[in-house]
Order: sequence, then C-alpha cells, then structure tokens
Amino acid sequence: MLYCTIPTKRVRESASLHLERACSALKPMTSLSHPRHFTLSDFDFHLPPERIAQTPAPERSASRLLDGRDDAPVDRIFKELPSLLLPGDLLVFNDTQVVPARLFGEKASGGQLELLIERVLPFVEGEAPHQVVAHMKVSKKPPVGAVLQMYSREGTSVVFEATLLGRWPDTDGPLFRLAFSDDPLALMRAHGHVPLPPYIERDKNSMSADDVARYQTVFAKHPGAAAAPTAALHFDEALLSELQDMGVQRASVTLHVGAGTFSPVKTENIAKHRMHSEWYSIPAATLQAIADCQARGGRVVAVGTTTVRTLESWACNGMTEGDTDIFITPGFQFQVVDVLITNFHLPKSSLLMLVAAFAGHERMQALYAHAVKQAYRFFSYGDAMLLQRAAT
Repeated sequence: MLYCTIPTKRVRESASLHLERACSALKPMTSLSHPRHFTLSDFDFHLPPERIAQTPAPERSASRLLDGRDDAPVDRIFKELPSLLLPGDLLVFNDTQVVPARLFGEKASGGQLELLIERVLPFVEGEAPHQVVAHMKVSKKPPVGAVLQMYSREGTSVVFEATLLGRWPDTDGPLFRLAFSDDPLALMRAHGHVPLPPYIERDKNSMSADDVARYQTVFAKHPGAAAAPTAALHFDEALLSELQDMGVQRASVTLHVGAGTFSPVKTENIAKHRMHSEWYSIPAATLQAIADCQARGGRVVAVGTTTVRTLESWACNGMTEGDTDIFITPGFQFQVVDVLITNFHLPKSSLLMLVAAFAGHERMQALYAHAVKQAYRFFSYGDAMLLQRAAT
C-alpha cells in the first residue's frame, strides 16, 4: 500500500541548482507488489499504562535507546548515539517550535470552552486579520459569528476575543477557523498553556516549569507547532557538540506538528483513513546537504517521523514548502531517509504504520514487544529507538 499524496495547498519555489542536484540523487519511484494487505488490527498492541512516561528523563540524553538495526535488539543509552553513527552521516532535525497553543475561555452564555490552536493562517487581503485554525472543546458548538471571550493564562480575566468564522478546511472540516482580536502568536505567548499530549496527566494548573522547558527541543527555531517533534527531545548541547566533532553533519527542516499526530486511525481498512494536514518547509541548504551526503556515500538520518514525512513528501512531489497529508504505510518506497531515530508510538496510529513501513512490520512488532518486556518508557516523554531502513 502506497500513499504519496500531493499537498492540498503549496507554495511553488523556482527551480534552483540545489533542488536539481538533490533530486538527481534520488532513486525513481516504482510500484511495489505487496505480499500482504494490512488492516488496522495489524498495528494494535497491548501497552501497560505504567509504561507511558509521565515525566522526562532527568537528562535529555540519559533516556534509553533501543538499537533495532540488527537481528538482535541492543539496549543502550541515548548518549551512546555518536558511536552508532559515522563521519559523513547527515542528521536532519525538525526545528519547529511548540507554542503555548492551549487557550481557555467562554461563550456569551457563560459556557466554558477550550481551544487548541492547530496553525496560524497567513493574512489574506480582504479577509479578517489574525486568523487561526483550532480544535474546540465545548459542550455545545457556538454558531458562526459568535464572539468568544478568552481568558488570561491565570483564568482570572477576559483579555481578548475570538470570532468564529466557520469550519476548516471546508464546511464539513473537523477544525474551526477563528479571527483573534490581536496577533495570535503574541496572545498565545502571553496567555496560552503548553499543549502536552492527552496521555500525560496534567491539568492547566499542575504544569511545571520543567514541562515548559523539556517539551521543547534545544534547537527549536520556528514557532507554530501544537506538539513537539519528540525524537529530538533527547538531544542536548553536549551531544550535538560531540556529533559535530566526530564529523556528523547537521541540517534542518520545519514541519509544524499538529494535534492530529495523536489521533488514532479508526477505520479497519486503513486506506479509508483521512490523514491530517501539516505545513512544512525545506531550506535550500538542507537540499544541498542531502545531495552532498548521498554523493559521498553517507546516510541520511531522520530525527523523528515528522522529519521523515517532510523529506519523503518533497521526494514525492518536488515541493520544498506547502501542506502535506502524506500517509506512509507498509509498501511505501522511501527515497531519502536511510536511518530513523524515533520514539515509541501509540497503538493504531499513523506514526506506528510509518515505523512499520520503514523497518518492516514483523521487525516493528518484535521491537515493540521487546520494549514492553524490558520496561522502556513510551510516547512523548519516553525513550527512543534507532532503525535501519528495511531492504526492498
């Protein structure tokens, strides 16, 4: 099964030498014949609740690392990563920055509501400014045109308004489009809460300063994400310096991770799943770094599934910036990524399907069974895994 979808919205970049050189290094796409048809049940597994990490490791690079590249998995510590990479390899990170995207407020009736901002929309001449797209949690959805009163971070006063403009991306869309009364990023910085995943048990009053610091990568640069690229949370400055000193190259992409990353696939026929869309951008310098890495025989090491989705989206459609709803499942032919560093993912999730596509379904099952048995910590604050792309 192969899903390599063209973005619903995209920004065309003029052809450049960087893109031409990088594209020339890619292998052509070919159709695959699949020995088996996968269904949703193939991506389910039992996870004891105590395996879900509620807090990060004391030090970023002190988390565990399951080395799953060879037949027998090896239990390691993340700070051993330099010994597992080679001079000339290229680490590609997602440099998105998590914003305090969770906001609280009330309807005109006084009914309480919660917004989780999925993205800030660019200004369009002739339309209301300061528009955002958001998930809304409320007992009864307000009508289009309703003005919502939004609270300060402490919840003690109303500090701005949000006008409901309709659904997104269309009239039947699952998200809501709103216009804030001022700059959305500034309002979130002043009054928002860090949107920790639903499986990390916190309320808005129990979130610590440690959460604010640790649910963010040390190299976060471009604000816009509702969730962290969690595989990159294991890197600290000392580890990055060690990798640089040994000749491992570094590049970055940006994909603003949406809350949809936590949504399980619900259709037994996974081909019917409607994938969420996320915005990405790849700098020309990163395209050049990929081309140089492949020319010297190095390996492209993607840090996290969001980096994989970004690079493989570009390989599919040639676009360096735009929206992607790429759905990577077993049978997908990877064109860019050779090695993957990733956390452990939710059962029945699209990210687990991506891992199975990359490493092989049976391999993924065996590694997850090992991780559960050996008490690895799962999900965003959990441990990591190192994978080699399966031979095709």
